[in-house]
Amino acid sequence: MIIDGRRTFVWSGEMHPFRLPSPALWRDVLQKMKAIGFNTVSVYFDWGYHSPAPGEYDFTGVRDMDRLLDIADEAGLYVIARPGPYINAEADGGGFPAWLATQAGKARSDAPDYLAATDEWQSAIDAIIARHQLSNGTGSVILYQIENELASTGTSQRNYLQHLYDKARADGIQVPIFHNDKGRNGYWVPASSTVPGTVPGPVDLYAFDGYPGGTCHTDGTVGSPNNAPDWGIQGAGGAKGGASASNATPGFVAEFGGGWFDYWGSVGTYPCTAIRQGPGYERVFYGTNIANRLTVQNFYMVSGGTSWGWLPAPVVYSSYDYGAAIDEGRQLRAKAQTLKTLGYFVQSVAPLTKVDKGADVPSSSAAVRIEHTVNAETGTNFYFAVHSPSSATTDDSFTFPISTVDGSYTVPLRLHGQDAKTLVADYDLAGNHLVYSTSEIETHLRGVALLHGRDGEAGETVLRYPSSPTVDVLDGAATADYDPTAGDLKLSYSHHGLIRVRITAADRPALTLLIADEDTAAQFWRVDDLLVRGPQLVRTARVHDGRLALTGDTTAAAPLEIWGAPAACLVTWNGRPVAVRPAVGGGLVAVRNLAGPRQITLPELTTWRYAAESPEAAPGFDDSGWRTADLTVTNSTTKPPAGQVVLTADDYGFHHGDVWYRGHFDGTAPAAVSVDWGGGGAGLIQAWLDGTYLGQRQIPSGVAAPPTRGNDTFAIPSALQVAGPHTLSIMVRNDGHNEDGGVNDAHKEGRGVIGATFDGVVPSAVTWRIQGAASVDPMRGPLNNGGLYGERNGWSLPGFRDRSWSTRSLPDDSAISGTAWYRTTFDLHIPADVDASLGLTIGDPSVPHNSRHYRVLIFVNGWNMGQYIADVGPQHTFALPTGVLDPRGRNTVALAVTSDGGEANAPEGIRLTTLGVSRR
Repeated sequence: MIIDGRRTFVWSGEMHPFRLPSPALWRDVLQKMKAIGFNTVSVYFDWGYHSPAPGEYDFTGVRDMDRLLDIADEAGLYVIARPGPYINAEADGGGFPAWLATQAGKARSDAPDYLAATDEWQSAIDAIIARHQLSNGTGSVILYQIENELASTGTSQRNYLQHLYDKARADGIQVPIFHNDKGRNGYWVPASSTVPGTVPGPVDLYAFDGYPGGTCHTDGTVGSPNNAPDWGIQGAGGAKGGASASNATPGFVAEFGGGWFDYWGSVGTYPCTAIRQGPGYERVFYGTNIANRLTVQNFYMVSGGTSWGWLPAPVVYSSYDYGAAIDEGRQLRAKAQTLKTLGYFVQSVAPLTKVDKGADVPSSSAAVRIEHTVNAETGTNFYFAVHSPSSATTDDSFTFPISTVDGSYTVPLRLHGQDAKTLVADYDLAGNHLVYSTSEIETHLRGVALLHGRDGEAGETVLRYPSSPTVDVLDGAATADYDPTAGDLKLSYSHHGLIRVRITAADRPALTLLIADEDTAAQFWRVDDLLVRGPQLVRTARVHDGRLALTGDTTAAAPLEIWGAPAACLVTWNGRPVAVRPAVGGGLVAVRNLAGPRQITLPELTTWRYAAESPEAAPGFDDSGWRTADLTVTNSTTKPPAGQVVLTADDYGFHHGDVWYRGHFDGTAPAAVSVDWGGGGAGLIQAWLDGTYLGQRQIPSGVAAPPTRGNDTFAIPSALQVAGPHTLSIMVRNDGHNEDGGVNDAHKEGRGVIGATFDGVVPSAVTWRIQGAASVDPMRGPLNNGGLYGERNGWSLPGFRDRSWSTRSLPDDSAISGTAWYRTTFDLHIPADVDASLGLTIGDPSVPHNSRHYRVLIFVNGWNMGQYIADVGPQHTFALPTGVLDPRGRNTVALAVTSDGGEANAPEGIRLTTLGVSRR
């Protein structure tokens, strides 16, 4: 892709700001993405997160998007902006605001009321994005997505996309616009495409997505690898061949699997997914993409996060770790290091941005194939070696021929396990001519090149010189042989640790070759024109007035070595002076190790204030201020029984979390009441008649696409089957609105009570009153709170006065039927130079789900950080992000525990846990 007049390999990672509810976290994650080799971040802007009501976009969240884009620019990252309107993303309603569920017009169509709503959203978000475009020199936004995975291609959808495109341009969006085609259908290609079978759309680029990497078994064990697809120049082509659907635009994969989401009732597959889509997968699949000339790649997800509050769609629980390279606790997984070697490579080796398919190259082994690409302008050749099929994990040693202007050679190589390698031939390596190397290039800068290979595997690197150069093996073991006839200097070695070779030749810049095994390569960081080794993370580097200021993290005492810095510069690390001396082979090395973090001690959560709620169940509760159910028309996809008023919560403006119903009727109480209700994945319903608890039900889970609606019958005790008046109290927990991936208005499926029958008969004289969330939190937004009594009365907030409450400890030995609250405060004293990622753990994480019928909403300093469900699981530990948590002050935890009641369903123990600690 051409950016700022030069060809650039767009290497992008997905990060969702709405899943990281703090600018401090945005800065941390974006700096980490930059550090591990990304030059671009892809960002969804969630309409539903930003809009509590029609026309309202002015709460804190939408204003912070300006700040997010500023931080991305400061971090040195381009931005792919993805403002929807529809995003999917396992978010509530697929990113739609919940109030859209009550519109008459079909979503994702040219229905006038829907288009009017999207105009409001675009006006709000486009004004922010337009101010941050690279094209006008005021930011780093390079691409803009107008819709996501729109699989319907009728006239209504064509009109809809055109409307979005025209609106974006009218709002000042200048950068190229695209749509993300789910599953490579050839839908919505630019007009320049001449490929038969494609569907043209109002876009400037064609982009597609795919998640081909394999999954984990339901028991949490790692499944077998899949085959890596050729979705570019190595593939079959055509409308459904990926990039081949648009033959005049860059190969663009808008989402490529970097993990996968997990679901309610699983055993907890994120650790497994991190392995399945780990280093071997990355080398095979991402390497295949590179060999297919997919020069705009976005990996979904690179940074996990938290679907806090009521953000999750019914298919996911609170954690959105995704098995990503940067986990939910902001820690780098092992797979991040492989991403780093690939990211540095695509950004360092410029000829990779313009290649064509090269001549077929045979392999000496039928178990291996070679995909060959060539840059015709520079003559640089790339040889991608991968198993055949690429899902194989055998140990194969083989040879293959290469032929360039330098001559013909037979190259030996080995692939062991799930692995692939990209070799480079005929290339200017830091001013020296590389004939070929069986080590892979990680990066290079003036005078230094870093190569890498698997530990213990043989390697050879051939460079060309007109006369024999001086070769000094400074560290490690390597042999050097010079062929005066060809002018080739051949270095032979085994990858292990770090080999340093210094090559000095006439008419060539001196070159220090650093040849590392994978673990050693992971110790290096490329920061602008510097190469740094040692710390756990290097974030930034700034050279000014003879000073080199480095910032970064250490998780333990660590060495520091620097290449590319001025020889006499003064070095600081996180603002502290570092004594340095000249290093072997050039560069600088610290005289002493950098310090690691100090020990931190977390307080125990021993004493809790306790109060029972659910007064709505009592027959004498005053509900006169509640909303009376009086609607008879609904735009929901679920209709009430004939003759019954509309009861669904969204129709009365109650969109998230818990909603209460109280049905008043006279006459003899029935023997049973049946309730048709919508609760989303693992949703919950509880019922009382005249204050007597009838029980609870929850929607079954344990599958990736769970049911979201229930129909349950509650028996009424014979003692209550007497003449009235009576009050039926029902509480429904809404665990999210369905996504609308099928363009079928699935997000409009009713939540709360849809209908109720007494002994199978629709009652004719029931007066229903409904109460959900009382208001929208102006700081935390519409997804933070539902309609529990405690939420409506501030029990979740840090300033609430709970001194009159009783005192309890956890684990508890009894529970009420309904909801009770536990509140505590604790002080943290994390040193200012320590970044501690903390979590809250409930129960035993080794047991994904148990037999206790209770669930917990976790509020930290007023923020709803997620939902624990003991008998569903699998999540036990909930990340408490800095910014929500005060690391050097007082914090308040409030737990809303909803239980089936009794000793067997009492809440378990709870403790603070450490997810990662580093010194900054």
